[in-house]
Amino acid sequence: MLKPASLRAAIEAAFPDLQTNPDRLLVFVNQGSIRCTAAASLSFEYGYTLEVIVTNFAAHADAIMVPVLAWVAQHQHELLANPDRRDGITFEADLLDHSSMDLVIRLQLTERVVVSTAEDGTHTARHVPEPPLDLNPYADTWSLTIRHPDGTHEDVL
Repeated sequence: MLKPASLRAAIEAAFPDLQTNPDRLLVFVNQGSIRCTAAASLSFEYGYTLEVIVTNFAAHADAIMVPVLAWVAQHQHELLANPDRRDGITFEADLLDHSSMDLVIRLQLTERVVVSTAEDGTHTARHVPEPPLDLNPYADTWSLTIRHPDGTHEDVL
């Protein structure tokens, strides 16, 4: 799994103090599962809850949520695009005093792994990046043609 280390690095980049005090940033993979399609290959998808715990966090919760959401926008953007995924990003906070908290953030993540098999039987696993956020990469180059049952066609766009 590659996403846990990637998110940790993004949080540490936003808060260098967590890099020098790594015991205050804990990352766990919980409730993991493997999803397969019973296709001809051994390709699969990891599904898991990534739990990030920041202890003794002395800034406003917004300060860490924004870098986390920026990471999600790049690495698991459907959590932002689908309002029905209310459980996709959850959190809990233990308010320690007026200026600090322990914060737990949970993200429902997936990672696709394509497994290819060579002629000699060896397997190679390759993690596939998330598709880009651009929902229509052909927006400037596509056309639409309607083909009618009588064989005629009509260029619409």
